[in-house]
Amino acid sequence: MTSAYRGRIAPTPTGALHLGHARTFHVGWQRAREADGALVLRIEDLDQVRCRPEYVEQSLDDLRWMGIDWTEGPVYQSQRGSVYRDAWRRLHATGLLYPSEVSRKEVRDAAHAPHDDEEGAELVFPPCLRPPLGAGRDVVSPDGVAWRFRVPDGETVTFHDARQGPQAFTAGTDFGDFVVWRKDGVPAYELAVVADDIEMRITEVVRGADLLKSTARQLLIYRALQASPPAWCHESLVRDADGRRLAKRHQALALRTLRERGESWADVLAGMQGDADRSIAP
Repeated sequence: MTSAYRGRIAPTPTGALHLGHARTFHVGWQRAREADGALVLRIEDLDQVRCRPEYVEQSLDDLRWMGIDWTEGPVYQSQRGSVYRDAWRRLHATGLLYPSEVSRKEVRDAAHAPHDDEEGAELVFPPCLRPPLGAGRDVVSPDGVAWRFRVPDGETVTFHDARQGPQAFTAGTDFGDFVVWRKDGVPAYELAVVADDIEMRITEVVRGADLLKSTARQLLIYRALQASPPAWCHESLVRDADGRRLAKRHQALALRTLRERGESWADVLAGMQGDADRSIAP
């Protein structure tokens, strides 16, 4: 009897995979295998400026070097525009989306707009910059303007994470109205991954702990679309010697670099064992 478990691994081809990616993808693969379930490989290549074909090939090669295989895919987000437009239409019909020309500077300058202190996080969008209710309701296409999701201010979004435990984030305080469609016609991350995970019938999302707050936003989208959300498993972050979470700028900790040094995947994996955030020197 085939397991109902469906997981996914989703590299973004904007650079070389590093140790943080390796840990997350290995855990995702391992959990799918332990459940005797399916694993979808999704290439999140919506950013056509930064995503490059050579990074796709490098990612696939690195995943194979890690011994990771998948049962479906690779599926490319860049080829799934109709899925995202359908999700936008369904969200738009709920009245929760509105067009927004507000710039980042305007958000920053808005009176009492709180700043999020997480590395790389967005500012919390203040309610004073929202248009009146009903704005954009007669629009039939998302093109030409950015669209935001109106969050229920004061509502606390809760969920249980398999790795990080109980989580709670309050709309309007921990995060504000967020972009679901960009002005250049590209769906934002929050909308795209939810639409994909619904359509692909994903039952558990395994990713890095830096996306915990993103989960709260996405749960609001699941609810608006009247779809059941997956289970969540956010892996602790791998950090560099200075305590910063790894990014694609850390070439010394890229899997490609480690391979060129002659390290085996078994050696790399052994060095990443443990549940706590760990710091790794190049």
